[in-house]
Amino acid sequence: MRRYGKNPDEDDIRVRPNPKGNRPRTHTRPKHEDAQDGMVLTVDRGRLTCLVEDRTVTAMKARELGRKAAVVGDRVSLVGDLSGAKDTLARIVRIGARTSVLRRTADDDDPFERVVVANADQLAIVTALADPEPRPRMIDRCLVAAYDGGLTPLLVLTKSDLASADKLLEAYTPLGVPYIVTSREELENGDAADQVRELLNDRVTAFVGHSGVGKTTLVNALVPKDRRRTTGVVNAVTGRGRHTTTSALALPLPDDRGWVVDTPGVRSFGLHHVDPSRVINAFPDLQPGTENCPRGCTHDGQEPECALDAWVAEGHADPARLDSLRRLLSTRERREGD
Repeated sequence: MRRYGKNPDEDDIRVRPNPKGNRPRTHTRPKHEDAQDGMVLTVDRGRLTCLVEDRTVTAMKARELGRKAAVVGDRVSLVGDLSGAKDTLARIVRIGARTSVLRRTADDDDPFERVVVANADQLAIVTALADPEPRPRMIDRCLVAAYDGGLTPLLVLTKSDLASADKLLEAYTPLGVPYIVTSREELENGDAADQVRELLNDRVTAFVGHSGVGKTTLVNALVPKDRRRTTGVVNAVTGRGRHTTTSALALPLPDDRGWVVDTPGVRSFGLHHVDPSRVINAFPDLQPGTENCPRGCTHDGQEPECALDAWVAEGHADPARLDSLRRLLSTRERREGD
């Protein structure tokens, strides 16, 4: 059935009225010269809590940003009601360039990457020495994500009162990753928090780890005025803790000496997004040796023409460093529990 006649004139065409009045449509975006700068502290179901000067402001993303999403740590520009009063809402109109990005995928076959934290300087990988047992492959995956995203890794080992850290540290000493070992007693009396805080001052540090390793307990010790709910229960059958932190949250260290970002506990850390060729950038003593490698060399030890073997044999680098590099490169092909 035809809606109009064969030769409709202008009177035959029904014009739908513009619900926004007579304002003409335009693709020109407002510049928002009066926008104020802020930092995203947490994200919850489309609402973002931002720090603007000395107050927290609830905001939402402006439609003009399209699919671009803001995450914890992002530097943003906001307009609207920036008073921080109850039931007020501001708009995020710009998201600044990121200096670093911590990303992960659900697993190695998942092409959809998730940005966990932006603009962090350091990644604190929290691992319990017992209850639950440490999982070195998970540590390796977090190291790869840190190197790929431009973050400096820090290994934080908890529950040293239950097991020794010596065996685990043997595997990571060649990598030159800084570390600190803590116990429950040291956390309770504050000694561990003071030691860890020295490594965090004047930096933005994201904390990542399995549930039940004591990550949030440590964060609470570092920032006692903003305590988060923790778990002390680890499943006796699976050896895994239960998630209690459900969203990432940035918290200021005492005396404004830096920031810690507590992230939800993870059970997998996919590396689908990582380009293996970028991992070599974390090994400056090995990187010059790749100049004689064939194009597309993965440096994983499976290619006989890889020049890194000769580079190490000539004494330019420690063989343990090459072993560590290849262990990290092979991590992308293995599950965390392997």
